[in-house]
Amino acid sequence: MRKLLYALAAVMLLSASWAQAQGPEFRSDHPERYTVKKGDTLWDISSRFLNNPWYWPEIWHVNPQVNNPHLIYPGDELALVYIDGKPRLTKAGSGVIKLSPKVRSEAIDTPIPAIPLDAIESFLTKTRIVSQEELESAPYVLEGEESRIVTGAGDRVYARGEAPARSVGIFRKSRAHVDPDTGEFLGLEARSIGDGNVTDEKGDILTVQLTKTREEVRIEDRLLAREDRRINTSFTPSAPEGDIEGKMIAVESGVTQIGQYNVVVLNRGARDGLEVGNVLAVLKAGNQAKDPVTDEIVQLPDERAGLLMVFQTYEKLSYGLVLKATRALSIGDKVTNP
Repeated sequence: MRKLLYALAAVMLLSASWAQAQGPEFRSDHPERYTVKKGDTLWDISSRFLNNPWYWPEIWHVNPQVNNPHLIYPGDELALVYIDGKPRLTKAGSGVIKLSPKVRSEAIDTPIPAIPLDAIESFLTKTRIVSQEELESAPYVLEGEESRIVTGAGDRVYARGEAPARSVGIFRKSRAHVDPDTGEFLGLEARSIGDGNVTDEKGDILTVQLTKTREEVRIEDRLLAREDRRINTSFTPSAPEGDIEGKMIAVESGVTQIGQYNVVVLNRGARDGLEVGNVLAVLKAGNQAKDPVTDEIVQLPDERAGLLMVFQTYEKLSYGLVLKATRALSIGDKVTNP
């Protein structure tokens, strides 16, 4: 029985390795041509042509003479062509296929994003990962004008510390992320409360004019230099270059059952080789079953249950958006190469 279980496990591992190495796999019902529409994402389009959309970079053929050849816009027509005997996707009219000129229906500065931006835009503008030391050493709010303990946009507050910049963000300590397997501290979430400008500085006392607030500013909120948090829309779905094995350790919005378009936190980051655009498979841990013959407890294989794409990386952790879930996912589910 044990030999049979080992043999089955070996076959499954070989099958998984083969599936990962087989390369792009076109869907049987893929279109020969497709016109990009407003609201499309690169993931949507990749999924129309491929069973494994993360192989998009291997089939996308670009003409270097075209400005921003990697970007795709509403109104572009994509065509499936064969180059050196291999199927490739290209923009019709990019030099491979000749078509009559036509007017673009959308502004040229609005390429389609890789994933739905409305699912992550709010998150990217409100959350920052910092170290415990960085947050604790940042200036902190003492009180508002006229001794107010809560303030908002248009108000003036006083803070203590060295100004990190003239234009600052007001942040509040949120969750600390720790690796569930090693206990290593991975990073601290600082939630953005608002923005302000340092208008006066006398010693270590700062006067800050609040220009925008999402919540009421409170005593001990911290001041950090503002960052340009513009969303990168030009990354493409891709498989990680190296082997990745990690876990989902947190989910935004406080839900317990994770599904499509939920933002999740991973205990793997840039130091592990993860990059923005990397696609990972989500695995549900297999059940334990009692062998009716030997009475042994046997661990069943993990089951593939979804896909996610990494959209923000830090040194020790990353954030991903769940793009597909065939069943409810949970904190602690494994993530690995697709």
